[in-house]
Amino acid sequence: PVVLQAKEGLALINGTQAMTAVLCTAMLDAEKLMDAADATAAITLEALLGTDAALDPELIGLRPHPGALESAGLISSHLEDSEIIHSHPSCGKVQDAYSLRCTPQVHGASRDALKYIKTTLERELKAVTDNPLLMEDGRAVSGGNFHGQPIALAADHLKIAIAELANISERRTERLLNPDLSGLPAFLAASPGINSGLMIAQYTAASLVSENKVLAHPASVDSISVSGCQEDHVSMGTTAARQASDIVRNSCHVLATELVAAVQAHRFLDRGRKGKGTQKTFDTVSVVFPPLEADRQFVADIEAVACLIRESSFSL
Repeated sequence: PVVLQAKEGLALINGTQAMTAVLCTAMLDAEKLMDAADATAAITLEALLGTDAALDPELIGLRPHPGALESAGLISSHLEDSEIIHSHPSCGKVQDAYSLRCTPQVHGASRDALKYIKTTLERELKAVTDNPLLMEDGRAVSGGNFHGQPIALAADHLKIAIAELANISERRTERLLNPDLSGLPAFLAASPGINSGLMIAQYTAASLVSENKVLAHPASVDSISVSGCQEDHVSMGTTAARQASDIVRNSCHVLATELVAAVQAHRFLDRGRKGKGTQKTFDTVSVVFPPLEADRQFVADIEAVACLIRESSFSL
């Protein structure tokens, strides 16, 4: 074990090192989740016989948020050369539901949030956050560089950004499992009525989404006074960072559930070639998620797909 010298123990906990470290790990996982979310949305759009009209770069460019442009471009790339997406020009639908049509705007807003968070973290990692601090001329100055508010706000922002990825993902899963919305067998069961398909898997996703909503409440708006009212405003940044980690972990499993559902849905389709990216996604998931022919536990399936997300398996 490391033997700490004078003031070294205090230096490790007196600044923002702990909350910054926790948020950095959450942020790294969130970036992987972001790319997986676009890949997942693409394969779901195909499975639900949606249209790629809402991905039109000219349309997205009329409201040029960088994240929306990036997500729309990535989803379009996943759908490149898809026969399925163009196999239903006379289906009678004027437009898709929000959870499909507004994916670039929702995912894109989260992408933009992650850029702000990453910039904040990069700045903080190079910062001096102890107190008091010794200046080059020998002065000892007591200041507020230790205060965690910049990290706390970034962590709360990450919580909301990633919780929204899970929110819209679970709604797409609902559309995949609902026969009135998908035209596919109920709950994507091979024998509906005899087997429950992915019904219970959606219960878990819905539960995680609901838990995220509690965790997403901003910790940084809270404060409590200690130390004889000397330390009378604190950031709650470590709490916010821990909650961000929990939300990222929950959301990974929500997206994994949608991926499982989308792949199972594609097994009922016979409408031609998938897109270049969606075919890759289908093949990658199929390695760890065999066809669902009868009811079984999905713990191993969903965890295996979650591992693929954490390994950046769905990046283009």
